[in-house]
Amino acid sequence: MADAQKPKSDEPHYLGHRDRLRTRLLDAGTEALPDYEVLEFLLYSTNPRGDTKPLAKQLIERFGSFAAVLSAGREALRDADLSDRTVASLLAVREAASRLLKGEMRDKPVLSSWQALLDYCTARMGFGPVEEFRLLFLDRKNVLMADERQQTGTVDQTPVYPREVVKRALELNASAVLLVHNHPSGDTTPSRADIEMTRAVREALKTVNIALHDHLIVGRGRHSSFKSLGLL
Repeated sequence: MADAQKPKSDEPHYLGHRDRLRTRLLDAGTEALPDYEVLEFLLYSTNPRGDTKPLAKQLIERFGSFAAVLSAGREALRDADLSDRTVASLLAVREAASRLLKGEMRDKPVLSSWQALLDYCTARMGFGPVEEFRLLFLDRKNVLMADERQQTGTVDQTPVYPREVVKRALELNASAVLLVHNHPSGDTTPSRADIEMTRAVREALKTVNIALHDHLIVGRGRHSSFKSLGLL
């Protein structure tokens, strides 16, 4: 007589995949995982009983890259039909990454930690859907004192007021300023408006003996430096 057929497990098929993925991550390290599998792991916490692999792949396809998913804004993530719990989790991951990179610059002269600065700016705003303008204030040793978002705008324009830049620099007793903004298109070539605004800010700061060290434009992994381009 044939053996009785064993009853099928009621466990979802993806649970074994999760166990294998966890083992690979712990044994081989995170670098062994492709982007969509890392994103799967991030989605586990908000969907512990669901198959997050298809969702991870869909999100990367929708936004264009793993970095773009983590850099997407709240409304963009909601438009992708993600729950508020998932949106909050992804926003927290992005903030954690930004703070980690900012920590790499802590108590160090920014001008000698240039790659750390670029990594931080890219993580903070390099994949944003609209232009964002940030001011980095430095002390006499060129150590970062404060990083503040001054303005957000449209997909191709952000208003910046030199008087407000000077006012805030004086309030913080800063010795130098770095301007940073993003181009959502990924083309970091300075526009004529970017150049004129930068020169106006430089001249305004000069009247109070505060230096403008550079203006960085970041976008989708690229960057341009006004100083390197001879525009400052």
